[in-house]
Amino acid sequence: MNLKYSLGYILTIPLLPIMYFQGKRIKKSVPRLPEATGIEGCSTVSTNTILQMLTIGESTIAGVGVQTHEEGFTGALAYELATALDTSVSWKVYAKSGYTAKNINDKIINLITEKSTDLIVIGLGGNDAFELNSPKKWNNDIRKLIDSLRSRFKSTPIVFTNMPPIKEFPAFTSLIKFTIGNLVDILGDELNTIVKDYEKVYYYALKPSSKDYIQRFNLELQPSDFFIDGVHPSKQTYQIWAKDIANFITVSDEIKNNLDLGPSTI
Repeated sequence: MNLKYSLGYILTIPLLPIMYFQGKRIKKSVPRLPEATGIEGCSTVSTNTILQMLTIGESTIAGVGVQTHEEGFTGALAYELATALDTSVSWKVYAKSGYTAKNINDKIINLITEKSTDLIVIGLGGNDAFELNSPKKWNNDIRKLIDSLRSRFKSTPIVFTNMPPIKEFPAFTSLIKFTIGNLVDILGDELNTIVKDYEKVYYYALKPSSKDYIQRFNLELQPSDFFIDGVHPSKQTYQIWAKDIANFITVSDEIKNNLDLGPSTI
C-alpha cells in the first residue's frame, strides 16, 4: 500500500504547481460555509430505552452545509437508528472543519466530557488526503485515535464511516479529483486493514457514489444535487448518507448486539 502511495506521489510531484494554483482557484470559488449549530440533542422514538451516541470528525460531521445538526448527518443518523432499533438516541457532536485524524486526537478527544457512551461514529479522511498524508502517517494517527478512545470507553463499538467521494466533487478539477481521489481510496483501504486489529471497531468500506445512492434508494436526483457548494453534502445527502450508515450498523448482528440500550430517563 505504501508502494502504491509512493509511486503516485512521485508521479504527482511534477503536477504539484498546477494543483497548487488550481487549489487556490477552487478555494476562492467555493463559499465558506459555517459549521452546524446545536451540537447535542435526542431523537425520541421510544421512551423505554436510550442509546447514547458520540459523533467525531471533520467538516461533514461538523455539519458544514446545513444550519443545525438536527438537519445534518448526526441528527439524521440518530433518527434512523432510533427508528430501526425502537429506542431513543441521545447524541453529541465533537467535530471541526478542516481537521485531520491527528488534529482530532490532539485537539478534540480531550474535550469529550462523557464518562460513558454506547456508540461512537467517526468520519475522517478528506483532510488527510488534501494534506497528502501518507498511508503510514494515517495508520499511525488512526491507531492513536482508536487507542485514545479505548482508554476512555473500554468496550464501546466504534464505527468509521466510508471515505468522502472526492472523485465526485463538482468543484474540483479532473486533476485534483484523480490525485486526491486516488489517495483517499488508498487511505480507505488502509483503514479497512487497521480496524481488523481491534475488537468492536468497524469501517464501512463501501465507496459512496451518487449513482449508487440514486439507484439503491430510488431517488429522483442528479449527481450535482448531492453537493451544496461543490464539496460539502447537501441536506438531502446527509440524510441519505446517514440512512446508509444506519443500515450498516443495524444489519450487522455483531455491532447491534454490542450496543447497550439502557433504560431511558426521558
